[in-house]
Amino acid sequence: MSVTIEKRTKRPAHADPDLLGDTPRDVVAWADSYRAGEVVPAHRHRRAQLLHAVTGVMTVTAPEGSWVVPPHRALWVPPATDHAIRMTGAVSMRTLYVEPAAAGSMPQQCRVLSVSPLLREMILRAMELPRLYDTEGAAGRLIALILDEIRVLPALPLHLPMPAEPRLAKICETLLRHPEDGRALEAWGRSAGASGRTLARLFQRETGMSFGAWRQQARLIEALARLGAGEPVTTVALDLGYESPSAFTAMFRRSLGVTPSRYFDQPR
Repeated sequence: MSVTIEKRTKRPAHADPDLLGDTPRDVVAWADSYRAGEVVPAHRHRRAQLLHAVTGVMTVTAPEGSWVVPPHRALWVPPATDHAIRMTGAVSMRTLYVEPAAAGSMPQQCRVLSVSPLLREMILRAMELPRLYDTEGAAGRLIALILDEIRVLPALPLHLPMPAEPRLAKICETLLRHPEDGRALEAWGRSAGASGRTLARLFQRETGMSFGAWRQQARLIEALARLGAGEPVTTVALDLGYESPSAFTAMFRRSLGVTPSRYFDQPR
């Protein structure tokens, strides 16, 4: 197995991940940086990807929902998956493109993964390897170990599923724009032309979550993006509709096991 790297600041105009993906190696490494607010439009790659945020926060959107990728986490994207990426804050991205054959035992859906300190250091080391190196040497063993480590990484609950049903989709799109909106489902039903009971049943069927759980997850996703970009906890909490920072912190701890300050303190 081997790895390839191409840095954004030095690559020629024709050097993009898809072209580099034709390199006869199982893994292609790619380093890139993006400005705050920059968006990579919807696209797909033949290879699978491990998108790793060294700094900044990425929000990745695919047909089945969206995922937030805080610093020191990563998103696994299966081969040929349509996805767009939005940057919150300046983002330093380190990506591994994995041949479909080498990704066969990996997840078949997008997953946010908790990047171990070991994997983080191995990814950074992979960025320094020459384009074509001895697959039987130390570099080949490094890539094999990276793939083994990806297979056992724990998934994090940072996915927000999106419903396809038109009435639910409209409600969810409104809540994504206004996560502070605290209306009960019955009130949403009056504007959607359906009873609260009908909408509750549809929410469970389409997303696997209750309406309340979906709205809390939407707020958590938005909070992670904003906190990762350096916004104060108090500002984020009040903007998202929580009565106090302590109420927001309690929700955050229930969802992720730690307080916001500890979550962003250091990689785990």
